[in-house]
Amino acid sequence: MLKKRYFTGLAASMLLSAGILGACSKTDGETVTGDLENLNETGMPIVKEKIEVDGFAAKFFASQDWNDLMLWNEYEKMTNIKVDWTTVQTEALAEKRNLSLTGGDYPEMYFASAFSKTDLLKYGQQGIFLPLNDYIDKYAPNFKAILDEYPSVKQGITMADGNIYGFPAIYDPNFEALRAGAPWVMQEWLDNLGLKEPETTEEFYQMLKAFKEKDPNGNGKPDELGWGGGYGINEFISYLRGSFGLNKQGSMNINLDFKPGTEEFRFVPATDEYKEMLAYLHKLYSEGLINKDVFTTTPQEFTAESAKGNYGALNSIDPAELLKIDGYVGLPVLEGPNGERAYNTVSNGLGNMGMFVLTDKAKNPEAMVRWMDYFYGDEGNKMFFMGFEGVTYEEDSEGNFKYLETITDNPDGLNMDQAISQYLTWPGGYYPGIVRQKFFQGAESKENSTLNAEKVKPYRIKDEDILPGINYTVEESERVSAIMTDIQTYVDEMTASFITGKADLGKWDEYLKTLDKMGVNDYLEIAQGAYERMESEK
Repeated sequence: MLKKRYFTGLAASMLLSAGILGACSKTDGETVTGDLENLNETGMPIVKEKIEVDGFAAKFFASQDWNDLMLWNEYEKMTNIKVDWTTVQTEALAEKRNLSLTGGDYPEMYFASAFSKTDLLKYGQQGIFLPLNDYIDKYAPNFKAILDEYPSVKQGITMADGNIYGFPAIYDPNFEALRAGAPWVMQEWLDNLGLKEPETTEEFYQMLKAFKEKDPNGNGKPDELGWGGGYGINEFISYLRGSFGLNKQGSMNINLDFKPGTEEFRFVPATDEYKEMLAYLHKLYSEGLINKDVFTTTPQEFTAESAKGNYGALNSIDPAELLKIDGYVGLPVLEGPNGERAYNTVSNGLGNMGMFVLTDKAKNPEAMVRWMDYFYGDEGNKMFFMGFEGVTYEEDSEGNFKYLETITDNPDGLNMDQAISQYLTWPGGYYPGIVRQKFFQGAESKENSTLNAEKVKPYRIKDEDILPGINYTVEESERVSAIMTDIQTYVDEMTASFITGKADLGKWDEYLKTLDKMGVNDYLEIAQGAYERMESEK
């Protein structure tokens, strides 16, 4: 999230040279090469004689044993590569992952381990993480094709030193429902009150007010609620950013967008537009049109509450899928008070970049890059998300894939994620690879979500306007972290306080002065410099 002039041309050229010279070598210049005699460069198995690899991974379900899971057992038979997995649950990932590195007891491979850009660059320059550029060029045709098709993804995963240190999660830019979707509104309530779908933020307010006050469910009780969400206030803000003229470069640098008519960064939470959006959310919150526990509820608690069917509008995946409640349809993108009508909380499809990393302990990096690359192609993608024909899915005469009823309507009462996790690892959302609509069977692939996304698409930010994540040097990253850790905490606290009324928006100038004292302009300067360097190296 960031930009301004901070790097001299000499320093930038030195970084570029370091990236070129170090493309696929350890920091001491020694090329990392495995047993090429045992490697098949194409086809299966990947290696002629079986090899074993130490792998560390995060898993969502504690019940899973990755050393005896169908996905990995079958993939071992296909590849001749056995992974000896050490797994931790996602809640303990950061601590266990970091301990393994600082203690030196790290594996050959990290999978689904969500390394940040800062860590990728830091450990890459220390020689612990291998640069993958040359391996990708030679041994990852599926992944390379994706980078060629989506240059902004390649730009996003390439660090400031020119190296790629991790394989990312990618959400197919053609899968609209994963990229942008509006909250849901209960159509029957609109019909019962004779209301049309709201087109403006004012009409949206009036609709929520009518839902709360005019008994749209017709039961004679004041039990209707307005707009609800279980993942915090950022869900609400995400829907409204474009309506208030914010984040016209997308959401990959969420605190940054350009001053109008320039390529100079401003700090989004310090803009007049952000203040105006907070005032609008304060009005909704103070009148009880947003769930009062939005800052404290858990997703599980909110799901249980919203399953009662008392919310007129919901931030959620399709309620028909999540809550088994029919009748919700996607809301329109709203026109804001200044005539802006856009949905800007959109990325270029690039998720976490550090989902597959090879360390300097990797004995066969070429084989492991081939091992990972398979999941970026159609066959591997199908296996990763759909599993195995006749066991977890079936294919109809038109070539469509769907899970068997033992997955979607499990006889033991398991939900779909629980049922598929008996075979696969994707539930929970931690994985490298690409999510394509053809093989992804979550709610976002269903008709309602597709219709929702189609309604949003005319107002969604154009792909060419989305700014990839800013790539900092190690030094820049350390400075940004030192500045922004406290600033982000303060912004989050004050955003909540302004919305709830704990802080008066009349004190906005004091808020801005505090941000200045905390170093927000230094952050903008570093970010601007990193952005300009990225632009110059295109």
